[in-house]
Amino acid sequence: MPDKQAGILYFLRHQLCFKPEPVTGVNLNGKTAIVTGSNCGIGLETSRQLLDLGLSKLILAVRNEDKGKAAARDLAADHNPALKDGAIEVWKLDLDFYDSVASFAGRAKSLTRLDFVFLNAGLVPAKRVFNQQTKHDEIIQVNYLSTALLAIFLLPAIKAARPNQPAPTRMTLTSSEGAGWSRFKFNPNTSILEALDAPAKGYDTTAHMFTSKLLGQFFIAGLAKRVPSSLVIINGASPGSIHDSQFNREIDQTFTGAIAKKVLRRVANSAAVGAHMITDAALKHGEESHGQFLSFQKMVPMAPILYTDEGKKVGEKLWQETMEELAFANPEKLLSVAFE
Repeated sequence: MPDKQAGILYFLRHQLCFKPEPVTGVNLNGKTAIVTGSNCGIGLETSRQLLDLGLSKLILAVRNEDKGKAAARDLAADHNPALKDGAIEVWKLDLDFYDSVASFAGRAKSLTRLDFVFLNAGLVPAKRVFNQQTKHDEIIQVNYLSTALLAIFLLPAIKAARPNQPAPTRMTLTSSEGAGWSRFKFNPNTSILEALDAPAKGYDTTAHMFTSKLLGQFFIAGLAKRVPSSLVIINGASPGSIHDSQFNREIDQTFTGAIAKKVLRRVANSAAVGAHMITDAALKHGEESHGQFLSFQKMVPMAPILYTDEGKKVGEKLWQETMEELAFANPEKLLSVAFE
């Protein structure tokens, strides 16, 4: 049941008792992957695990190219002399700017194959920040809007590469059980995006991050309805609670964040262990996972609201608002590419 699976106690029990299994028995020779947010944490460890399985071409999509190059050197040092020259490339991707997303997706059209896309980049700042370009709350901008745009913008590259691949592209978005813990109140008479940007008493960045993950689950379900699994299998997966990721790096510098960090070191997984659950979602689950969510290497319900009548209305409204926000990119035309 969605309500049971989404409970915090249910999550904690699995977090403490479940030991993710690394992916084995898979050969990724000849295949290409894009991993966003890949200079550290889950993205870096997912990249490492893909290379461990023989991946031939890895695109590290990063905001800071110097950090990306350092990550590439780290990964190459682990896998030399097995890696060929040019096996790891560092591409600029700044989710603060739509132009950067468009440029990155345009560059992806040069790839002859695109077997895997891991949309992992995200953030949760210590205090509220608004995006300078769009004026949206930065958490919603990066974790939801720009990530949604990138997923849609990559469809032409995925379509072009499909004849060169024996199987559909796998697109896995880093999601969270926290999507079910969001306390955001959807008002049918108010714009969802405007409400998320509005001044709020007691604003909490972690709570807003949970809401951004809820929006992401609505998006996964909505995109999967509009894009056939024969072209790309889209799912979401959680890495669980991680103690050494830089996702919370700003919060870790606060007093309460530092205390929470000490607790996490005792109960949470390392990024390397958490990444097992991300690679598992892409490599060990097929068409049945299209539009679905995986937690602790098992397909489970998304946040409970998605299965309610209210949630169905919210999903359609959110999709419409998202398409309007991204109208400059003509997303409906990009989506139609999937059926041409």
